[in-house]
Amino acid sequence: MAEQEDELSASLSGNEDVSKESSATGNEARSKWYKRLRKGITTSTAEKREMPEGLWSKCPECHYICTTSELKENLYVCPKCNYHHRIGSEDYFEILFDNNVFTELFENITSIDFLGFTDLKSYQKRLDEIYSKTDLKDSMRVAVGDMSGIEIVTACMDFEFIGGSLGSVMGEKFSRAVDYCIQNKLPFLVISKSGGARMMESAFSLMQLAKTSGKLSQLSDAGLPYISLLTDPTFGGISASFGMLGDFNIAEPGALIGFAGPRVIKETIKKDLPEGFQRSEFLLEHGFLDFIVDRKGLKNKLSTLINLLQH
Repeated sequence: MAEQEDELSASLSGNEDVSKESSATGNEARSKWYKRLRKGITTSTAEKREMPEGLWSKCPECHYICTTSELKENLYVCPKCNYHHRIGSEDYFEILFDNNVFTELFENITSIDFLGFTDLKSYQKRLDEIYSKTDLKDSMRVAVGDMSGIEIVTACMDFEFIGGSLGSVMGEKFSRAVDYCIQNKLPFLVISKSGGARMMESAFSLMQLAKTSGKLSQLSDAGLPYISLLTDPTFGGISASFGMLGDFNIAEPGALIGFAGPRVIKETIKKDLPEGFQRSEFLLEHGFLDFIVDRKGLKNKLSTLINLLQH
């Protein structure tokens, strides 16, 4: 037994001399099951290569793993199950605008902590942290450019900025975008992705519901089309105002859309919710949406729809 342990130890350590001595004691005929060709691991710590972060992406729905470059080429849609990953304004602008050429509007408007709001940290500190980590000025960006040759104004929310919440800056950008559309007679597209009103701005945030709804009335009076694209997730003050006021209300597949979340509703009514409750497919079946559009066909579908509305 001791001889077997010595042989195993010698094989693992790469010590051939000890191995030969052990074999000479009566085990020469027996071949070793393992033989190390080189002694030990010779790579120094400095020469070891770490796998860079962000090279791979795992689908949260089917757990399919692919490279981030493959996912980007597929417009951030899972190649296996068609799950639509959450993306921001930069990606949507790249998908929709021809050759990714557009002009951003009202980009210098920023939020102010005029209430001195503080919860776990001050509102101003939250804003400063986001400004330092991202290039975003607020939760909505507005841009104008050509989409399949059609000039259009597009407002898109960024969930990365305090959950895409509706604040006074978003309301102001939305209002100015409507004015720009009326002045230049352009269609208006809003891509929603938000958790609702921004609590740090209290009543100032809630006032934006009436403000944006009123501006859409002016857009309607001007005879200009307004398309509302709802993505995952769209909740609270957005769905209670301009999110559901489009000439066409459309959504991406599987998007979670509602006012209160499913957990809150379930705890309130004390009943189990139907399967797929508040998903875009459920809302389409119950008449809240006009149609669901896959991200890969979004640009062509929107272009066709605007052409039909304008001619």
